[in-house]
Amino acid sequence: VQLQASGGGLVQAGGSLTLSCAFSGRTFSTYGMGWFRQNPGKEREFVAAISWTGSSTYYAESVKGRFTVSRDNVKNAVYLQMSSLKSEDTAVYYCAARPAYYADTYSENRENWDYWGQGTQVTVSS
Repeated sequence: VQLQASGGGLVQAGGSLTLSCAFSGRTFSTYGMGWFRQNPGKEREFVAAISWTGSSTYYAESVKGRFTVSRDNVKNAVYLQMSSLKSEDTAVYYCAARPAYYADTYSENRENWDYWGQGTQVTVSS
């Protein structure tokens, strides 16, 4: 599996940005997808996840109501729409994938995700 994240950039507080993650190498519709973020010296933290069908989504409390995760099983891509951005959302954002046959639909523990993209920087200026 290869994951390629894109869409990061510099945005003002209160603004919006959409991240994309292109998936290749396996059958996309058999993988749950997730987004994590990380700042230097800090742990990589869970942001959002979506089930392999797209019927279930999950969010960290800090982004609920502001971020929306979605997927397109035809384009083999997952997206993270971010709105009402805050300075504390500044981080490198990573997409991740895990097989749908895992017992848990998703996990907030980064160790339970099998594949990772290279990350894309999001900087929110206040």
